[in-house]
Amino acid sequence: MLFRKKAQKIFCIGRNKTGTTSLEKVLKEFGYKMGSQTEGEKLITYYKDYNWKPIIKFCKTAEAFQDAPFSWPYTWQILYEYFPKAKFILTVRDEESWYNSQVRFHSKQFSDGISPPNKNCLKNAEYNYRGYLWDVFEAVWKTPKSDLYNKSDFIESYRCHNKSVIHFFKNKPNFLILDVSDKNSYKKLSNFLEKKPIHLEFPHLNKSI
Repeated sequence: MLFRKKAQKIFCIGRNKTGTTSLEKVLKEFGYKMGSQTEGEKLITYYKDYNWKPIIKFCKTAEAFQDAPFSWPYTWQILYEYFPKAKFILTVRDEESWYNSQVRFHSKQFSDGISPPNKNCLKNAEYNYRGYLWDVFEAVWKTPKSDLYNKSDFIESYRCHNKSVIHFFKNKPNFLILDVSDKNSYKKLSNFLEKKPIHLEFPHLNKSI
């Protein structure tokens, strides 16, 4: 049986490109030790086989975590099983702008800056390890190979993730829905974490994407 750590954890379980970078900055300012995003992303090797033990082990390396694998489907359910007293934050964003941000970012990083990456682009991208991005698409997004950035599929995945999380955590006091574009979001987060505010509003990062 895996050890259940008693110390409080903070998990951002919103999908990538929903203000997670801004949230990470604020959590660091509040003094939380953040988990390594690079090491978290590499856990796709275990995630795709639903091997949760290495992911739970990784959760013992820091106090707060965001992005992969915490933004991927099902992970939040396992986290709650082993860390039921942790604080869970679902970052959200308008789904249309979220999708466009995903495509713009991937196009700039892994394609020609205009067109979304194709299968070969993802398989050959030097990010974490060659083939990492393709592993993520197969395990997380599961979109048609002929239309990897299918808008309907992407948005439906985003929508289902948020609905499932919100339904599960409904009325639980250790859960917060956060839209960092809301001018009151910083105050909500400060109250939720019981931290003295440092800013009046969220410091927004990655505005261009």
